[in-house]
Amino acid sequence: MVQYLKNFNSQELIAVETEYLVIGGGIAGLFTAWSAYKQGAKVTVITKQSIDDSNTNKAQGGIAAAIGKDDSPEIHMQDTLVAGGGVCNESAVKILVTEGVARIKDLIKLGVDFDQNPQGIALGTEGGHSYARVLHANGDATGAEIIRGLRQKIAEVPEIEVIEGQYLVDLLVRDHVCYGALVFDSHSQQLRIFNSSRVVLATGGVGQLYEHTTNPEVATADGIGAAWRAGAEIMDMEFVQFHPTALALSGAPSFLISEAVRGEGAILKNAAGERFMPKYHSMAELAPRDVVTKAIFTEMASTNSNHMLLDITHLNPEQIKKRFPMITATCLEYGLDITHKLIPVAPAAHYMMGGVKVNLWGETSIENLFCCGESSCLSVHGANRLASNSLLEGLVMGERIARRSIALPAVTEKSNRSFESNILKTGRSCDYGRLRSELRKIMEQKVGLLRTGRGLSEAAAWFEELDYLSDYEAKNVMEMEVRNMLTVGKLIAKAAALRTESRGGHFRQDYPEPLAGWCKHILLKR
Repeated sequence: MVQYLKNFNSQELIAVETEYLVIGGGIAGLFTAWSAYKQGAKVTVITKQSIDDSNTNKAQGGIAAAIGKDDSPEIHMQDTLVAGGGVCNESAVKILVTEGVARIKDLIKLGVDFDQNPQGIALGTEGGHSYARVLHANGDATGAEIIRGLRQKIAEVPEIEVIEGQYLVDLLVRDHVCYGALVFDSHSQQLRIFNSSRVVLATGGVGQLYEHTTNPEVATADGIGAAWRAGAEIMDMEFVQFHPTALALSGAPSFLISEAVRGEGAILKNAAGERFMPKYHSMAELAPRDVVTKAIFTEMASTNSNHMLLDITHLNPEQIKKRFPMITATCLEYGLDITHKLIPVAPAAHYMMGGVKVNLWGETSIENLFCCGESSCLSVHGANRLASNSLLEGLVMGERIARRSIALPAVTEKSNRSFESNILKTGRSCDYGRLRSELRKIMEQKVGLLRTGRGLSEAAAWFEELDYLSDYEAKNVMEMEVRNMLTVGKLIAKAAALRTESRGGHFRQDYPEPLAGWCKHILLKR
């Protein structure tokens, strides 16, 4: 049975009819919309807030593709598989690295302006990559440039409509077929229905479940939560990537200090001023993210420190400012000149490898519901995402979803006109602001970077005490966000408890080693 967050009757609500509905305004959502338009569809894109608030718009590191002279998709594939810790979907990885090259060319045709050097497109090195293959734009503002290029092209075509300020409440599903979405319009402060013959979920990640995260405030797991209530299969939720180097400066947010900084030669030092990464991995600072994150945490624990230090002062100051203008400016806002002073850094929740289970065409377990980007799980990243593969996945899977969904017969039945929910109780509530803070603390301490069976059991018990909330109607967007955070937090804790080993982004102190018998996936169903 489908669950909802609000009582409603679709016949009493304003209904928007659209041929092709995309929910989300990051790279996955916008490129799906553009690709569907190129296939002949009329598309509606709805976003929670502004397109500027997406994770993509904040992405610094870049986008990886094997376009260098000595590089190849096969080498890119091998690097991805190694970083993924033995549980990548190899067919998906092959598609990512081969089709990704063509998708980069698509972005260039769209007008995205990647950084250049005398040889052509400048390619950078990041952790886990055997070759320089990471494209950047405006130094450390790659995501913003990609969004600019996509928005500009989309604005030129009337066949794509972008409506901001539309919060996904729930998916409208009957008999395992999706007919559209129930949405809260922040402008009118009213619920409304989007009826569509094709629905694509591209709502981003879950970072706000944790106290320390590089993600924007909109990353509250809304899409995964809605998909779970609708009956979709969810997979790999234990694999949460903690970025090793988020700014750890008093009074400052957990601002991402890009992988590319280490790619340019930055060195990690402990509280004693000693470089430590060479003793943990042969690639030192350029080891895969999970390795660097665990090394930093180990050094923090051994020196009783809440951060490590990232040193880039040996590079030319003008080179630093040109290559990392956003990082330089942001740190200066908090009184830190990175050209002369070491950067305090610590791990922070960054990326969800798990999500709504999809196949190689982005199809979920619910007919007519597709999913791509961070809210999806194709297992292309395995247990640990290779740096700068996420933007590439958004492009590749967005195009594949458009191709596949347009080729399938459209859902024409208007079953969605009679959706309703009237069983949710009203009245009883709780302090959702306090609950949100407590949830983030629980996730950070018990379902975070380091996990134990005891801590996960305590987290599970805490979540179970709040199960009664599902019987009650959420009153506003904040309450709906917290409900999604509770739903998805519980899924992460459950999957983490089931996986009795350590692998990639999942580290159990009571099971510290990977086990051959765990080269498999945890699939969760309602």
